[in-house]
Amino acid sequence: MTDKKRVVISGGSGLIGSAIAARFLNDGAEVAIIDIKEPENSKYRFIKTDLSDVENLKQNIDIIIKQMGGVDYLINAAGITSLGSFESISFDEWDRVHNINLRSVFVMCQAVLKPMKEQKSGAIINIGSVLAKNGGNPRPWLDADEQAKAANAAYGASKAGVHSLTLYLAKEMASFGVRVNAIAPGPIASQMTTNFPQSLINQIPLGRMGNAQDIAEAAYFLCSDKAKFITGEIIDINGGLWMD
Repeated sequence: MTDKKRVVISGGSGLIGSAIAARFLNDGAEVAIIDIKEPENSKYRFIKTDLSDVENLKQNIDIIIKQMGGVDYLINAAGITSLGSFESISFDEWDRVHNINLRSVFVMCQAVLKPMKEQKSGAIINIGSVLAKNGGNPRPWLDADEQAKAANAAYGASKAGVHSLTLYLAKEMASFGVRVNAIAPGPIASQMTTNFPQSLINQIPLGRMGNAQDIAEAAYFLCSDKAKFITGEIIDINGGLWMD
């Protein structure tokens, strides 16, 4: 990327979001973060935002876009997980997960469409998940305890919604020169996955969990001119755990 690009990242203070933010900042981009938690790096623009609050989110994304004078790339990296069985998911838990993982993506995408259409360019990257494709990593018919330590149907359904939203938006925005893609990570090493069962790690053909930098490099590539003929794709980054 040769000129200074304007990048907005939801969830930019989280593990994956912060890695993506650093990748763009290191290449000279102007990076704005929308998150409930303040980023460690003071070089980012930042507005503290509760992504589950629609009005707060809409107001703050509009402020960020006006401050930057537009937006070139949107990265939706915000996400929360939910553990346990299908049977254990409450209505409140279902809503909590979907409000952050899916509804915030919808709100963020809507907010950038007008400026991207006006400039006839842009790229949107949504972070999905392998769990939107494979029905979950656990194998309860072999070991029921695996499910208690792994993300459940509420999480998987929210990320499947992200995948579908990506495909619809890619078609709608193609004639305006705006590309829309998703990244579907497999298990990523983090504090949230410290209890991830070794039996599930053993299913990954490349023999390890992923890391945030793996996702950051993919997001950077998908925004670059090297990916200018790629839209409507869901890129799997999972070490071979799920192949399609």
